[in-house]
Amino acid sequence: MASFGPIDIDPASPAYGTFTSTPKPGWAGARFHDVLGQFGVPIAVDTDVNGAALGEWLKGAGQGCTTLAYTTVGTGIGTGVVRMGKPLMGFSHYESGHIRPPRDHAADPFEGSCPYHGDCLEGLAAGPAIIARWGQSLSELGSPSDKIELIADYIAHLAANLVLLHMPDRLIFGGGVMKAPGLLQAVRRLTEVKLGGYVRAPQLDPGLEQFIVAPALGDHAGITGAIELGRMAAGQ
Repeated sequence: MASFGPIDIDPASPAYGTFTSTPKPGWAGARFHDVLGQFGVPIAVDTDVNGAALGEWLKGAGQGCTTLAYTTVGTGIGTGVVRMGKPLMGFSHYESGHIRPPRDHAADPFEGSCPYHGDCLEGLAAGPAIIARWGQSLSELGSPSDKIELIADYIAHLAANLVLLHMPDRLIFGGGVMKAPGLLQAVRRLTEVKLGGYVRAPQLDPGLEQFIVAPALGDHAGITGAIELGRMAAGQ
């Protein structure tokens, strides 16, 4: 299972596969094993973004990478990081969407829509936040340059931090919001500005056109990774 979260993804935990503080009504405390255990087969549970990162590493835009970071910007924001085909985590999965970016309240007076943090990245730049702010998605608005620039700046803050924290060979940005015309290009440009020339490596091509890319598998990245998680759980 490559699932939304927050969810316990530590196989050594007695609560492995259990939803924790998810804001989705009715899901907190539910556990995949309670339903799927009846099939009598190994069960692997990870996050949807870790699954997508694994899928892209195997068969998509992450092929050939040692370390790959996959970020989805859709109904929420989350990042999965894979190194040598293994999704990374600490005591739990990463929560990049709840990083608080610097912001200009005069340029963006919107207070944010995250029920936990208000103006974290998810509360400012995910799909529901964009609709709450402007009444429509970026694509429905026609992707006006000023609105693209605002959302791209928040996402670029995340991209620059992923570089500094993980030094990945590539960043993949997927999800419905990233399909807005011009957004990916603006994220590349603003990420390069935020890095300020400090990090120099062959991976960081001028303009970051090869470094920050869209998913090659599109909406199939997550299921591709989930299948691989199952194979790993079955020892294949």
